[in-house]
Amino acid sequence: MATVEGQDASVAVTIESPEKSVPAPAATPIEPTEVSQPDIEHVYVENDPRKWSKARKMTVLCIISGASIIAGLGSNIYNPSIHDIEVDLNANNSEISLTLSLFILLQGVIPLLWSSISEIKGRKVVYITSITLYTVGSICVATAKSIRVVIGMRCLQALGSSAVISIGAATLADIYEPHERGTMMGVYYTAPLLGPSVGSILGGGLTQGFNWRASFWFLTIFGGINLISFLFLFSDTFRRERSLTYQNVLRRRTREQEAAMLASKRSSQVTVVPPEKSAKQELVKQGDAVDAAPELTKKDLEAQNSPPAPPPMKEIKLSFLDINPFPPISLVMRRGNNAAILTASGLIFGFNYCISYTCSRNLSSIYGYNALKIGLVLVAYGIGSICGSVLGGRWSDWVFRRLKTRKGGSSYAEMRLESTKPGMIVLPLACVAYGWLVQKHVHIAAVCVALFFCGFSSIFIYTSTLAYIVDANVGRSSTAVACNSMFRGVLAFVATEVAVPLDNAIGEGGLYSLWAGLLVVTEGLILLVWWKGGQWREHAEAREKSKRR
Repeated sequence: MATVEGQDASVAVTIESPEKSVPAPAATPIEPTEVSQPDIEHVYVENDPRKWSKARKMTVLCIISGASIIAGLGSNIYNPSIHDIEVDLNANNSEISLTLSLFILLQGVIPLLWSSISEIKGRKVVYITSITLYTVGSICVATAKSIRVVIGMRCLQALGSSAVISIGAATLADIYEPHERGTMMGVYYTAPLLGPSVGSILGGGLTQGFNWRASFWFLTIFGGINLISFLFLFSDTFRRERSLTYQNVLRRRTREQEAAMLASKRSSQVTVVPPEKSAKQELVKQGDAVDAAPELTKKDLEAQNSPPAPPPMKEIKLSFLDINPFPPISLVMRRGNNAAILTASGLIFGFNYCISYTCSRNLSSIYGYNALKIGLVLVAYGIGSICGSVLGGRWSDWVFRRLKTRKGGSSYAEMRLESTKPGMIVLPLACVAYGWLVQKHVHIAAVCVALFFCGFSSIFIYTSTLAYIVDANVGRSSTAVACNSMFRGVLAFVATEVAVPLDNAIGEGGLYSLWAGLLVVTEGLILLVWWKGGQWREHAEAREKSKRR
């Protein structure tokens, strides 16, 4: 009994003299470490893609550049065979138009979904899935027996070909530093430009040599080659530590788990304050049992007075259920600098689609050219675009490095837009010249020169705006590029739908004089972002940080 009383006294002391004991700290939710947006690109990661060898980086660049060709080929290799499809499948003009317009529209909108998946599950799984869909769609079109199947499978082709557009630039952002991206973006964007310039010639030759289905069998083979490249040669460049989208979702899931743990702990925790006398009486009654097992009784009392240990936190793994494209899209679109630059980028791309579409139509109706000759003329536009992409990218990086040196090594994203100014002078003039040269039926050599400068100046500007979109959205580059694809697709869809009615109403000269005015507005938006974009971006970043707190 002495032992029991000693134990009881010790219990009483513990209860009545809390100052002599060290109470356990209250369990409070652990606030996740805040990710600093400007530094997230340089967070330490294992197997850092930016520290890969030049050869390995170039392999990645070649693979994604080759895959990006399928988007341009898919929309342009189809054009020379439109008449044959119409006859073979007994289709009307509206059905044929639907196969073109839906392809452009979906190719612009679907990247929003692909980018969200890539920010949770990585780049490689998206590339493999999308190119598989594209290849299957090409097979189905090649074997289609009705125009409805062609329309549906063209949508599947658009779904598959759109992924590279959205996450190709994000993949380059994964492996290259900001001062290298302009040049690499220029090299990367050269590949999609081969589609418009080579696609018409290739499609015309295959259709003339075989039939319209040969073009889609070619796309099937090309898609299969790209699929094999991604399966066996491509290493995933995505690192979740450097993705703001992934970290935001992970932060939300962590808070939910902590809240559930805290609620469970509160519901199971019971506070026991044993009165001294009642405890003694109870122990006296049990007498022999206490003497027989004093250690057990002591453990019982200690267990009553100590809270249950919280269950360990489970490792959180994000799944497809965590994919939600709307929050990151909303964060991108809320920024004024993004809204302005995306509108400018979409208008430039709309101009590109419009001029290639109306040029094919007018070379046939005004100059009397066949599909092969039309394709050869459009090569001038393609060569100009390729030159503008490569030289524009190098110029963009050179200007960025020069301004960074002047600032003592500090830099900000808007420096990139300084490089667009030379192209702004040429683009509206080349646009007006092309329209009136075609309307006046001037020699085709002059038209080719105008097409070259239209392609060169538009892509010269676009290369810098694309690099800016990546630089200005640190940790959200994939989502930002997907938003860019959406603007491009929607405005290209609108441009191709209104091009023919406007051309018939006001002629080529009037149409491209109107486009010159729109391009001046586009350049004004770019200059506005160059001037005010930094302030808008800083305010938006501060607002986002305050909300995370």
